[in-house]
Amino acid sequence: MFILLTLGLALAPDAGAARCLYVSSYHLGYEWNDGIERGLDPILRGKCELKKFYMDGKRRLEPEFAQQKALEAKALIESWKPDVVIAADDSASKYLIMPYFKNAAVPVVFCGLNWTAEPYGYPYDNATGMIEVGPIEPLAREVKQTVRNARHGVFLSVDEMTQYKEFAMNQKVYGQLGIRMTHVPVTTMAAWEEAYIAAQNDADFIVVANNAGIGDWDKQRAAQIVHTHSRKFTVSYLEWLAPYSMLTMAKIADEQGEWAAKVAVIILNGAKPRDIPIVANRRWNMYVNPPLLAKARIRLSQDILHKAVKVGG
Repeated sequence: MFILLTLGLALAPDAGAARCLYVSSYHLGYEWNDGIERGLDPILRGKCELKKFYMDGKRRLEPEFAQQKALEAKALIESWKPDVVIAADDSASKYLIMPYFKNAAVPVVFCGLNWTAEPYGYPYDNATGMIEVGPIEPLAREVKQTVRNARHGVFLSVDEMTQYKEFAMNQKVYGQLGIRMTHVPVTTMAAWEEAYIAAQNDADFIVVANNAGIGDWDKQRAAQIVHTHSRKFTVSYLEWLAPYSMLTMAKIADEQGEWAAKVAVIILNGAKPRDIPIVANRRWNMYVNPPLLAKARIRLSQDILHKAVKVGG
């Protein structure tokens, strides 16, 4: 694979000779999407004309809205005729690629699919991609080591499709350690605050999961809530939630964009998507929040403290 990617970059087509369409499930300004674009843009610059389309699936959660945006993206693909489509995150595959472009002529590179591509019928003859896997197992091991008698955890997230997939995987991994997980999905800042405070009494630890889609999310209020009420161990797997959790092992959105762009380039040079294996991400960053740890009187291992980036100071 490394040789293939290197060859594809070395033989990249002249600027303007090809067209690449990036279809995001979300919106410009959402941290995860912006990270994918940070990885994508420099690699595709000069390799193809890049156009972007946003389905806005974090701010508008209705399936009818997603279906309408998918029809708009379909019309764009049919009129603009890109040489490759990069489809980021679940909604783009669910509402656009699977119903309209499965085994079609246009090559597709997906990225950011939570945990598995199976719900969308991949692999296709015209598609390959990278799935998005969170570091649940290493986080769970740290939870077990830090909270010795942990029996119950709360998974606190926005009420949104991908978070149910995330919870199912958390439930499976923690269940293997004898820990029961409860999903608390919310849609407002007030509900998030209520659930966070309640978990201090109801759970042994909290997984601070994705907040994107909570329309009235307030960073300052969230910081005040966690610094006032935190008594139980909190963990997360999203970089922008590190200020609100004690330990974060964060997936790196840039990795998804980098891989998708490199594969798009080799496809532009003649490779067939079906010959490129579907892979999972392999990297993450680690953060610790010393003020929150101190407030809750929780100690992490020196190894973790040495390796992690400090936040919240």
